[in-house]
Amino acid sequence: MAILDILFPKRCINCKKFGDYVCADCFTRFSFDSGSMCLVCGNGSIDGLTHPICRGKYVIDGAFCGFSYKGITKRAIYVLKYQPFLFDIAGMLSELLYESLIQQEQFIKFLQKGSIIFVPIPLSSKKLRARGYNQAKLLAEKLGKKFSIGVEEVLERTFDTKPQFNLKREERRENVKGAFTINNDKLLMIKKEDKTIFLVDDVLTTGSTLLESANVIKRNGIEKAYGLCFARDW
Repeated sequence: MAILDILFPKRCINCKKFGDYVCADCFTRFSFDSGSMCLVCGNGSIDGLTHPICRGKYVIDGAFCGFSYKGITKRAIYVLKYQPFLFDIAGMLSELLYESLIQQEQFIKFLQKGSIIFVPIPLSSKKLRARGYNQAKLLAEKLGKKFSIGVEEVLERTFDTKPQFNLKREERRENVKGAFTINNDKLLMIKKEDKTIFLVDDVLTTGSTLLESANVIKRNGIEKAYGLCFARDW
């Protein structure tokens, strides 16, 4: 047992039982995501891929999620983002996401093709200073180790957007318009014609952030861009 576990014993984020961040009983409350949506039109899709009629040169190609954003999943994301003394819960969440993704046939097909890079959705410099870490980067790095996939911070956030939770669909898209730019030094480390980018974030709602990020990525030479989120909220 690590010394920190003795000094600061872990408690279940849901029922507060000592032992781990999620006890065996509460672990069963995680609900695997069973729905898929085309992020462009907002209608259901097969395997999380963008509808053929909705595809475009600078449009995201699809999105994959692990869990439904409710109950204990919602609590876990809150802890990850707003309780920095428990930020190492990212390790457990990445394990859960890994288990979900290896059961998704379409995602496994991408793995078999190889040449994948994980790109975390960046925080603004203001939020990064306040929080001390980027939860999307933590998930991307830990998931990258599980899959032996590289992580590159290709994207940078140009300004601090308003909170998305109280905005309508079109307002969300307008809110993040122009919010991202490319780190050219990081982009040079990617052989663009051979790479598929997976944009990693914690929660997918309308997909506005992923749509804008994919647009920027693709306008800088990346051919394929997909979203990869821990939870789906719609």
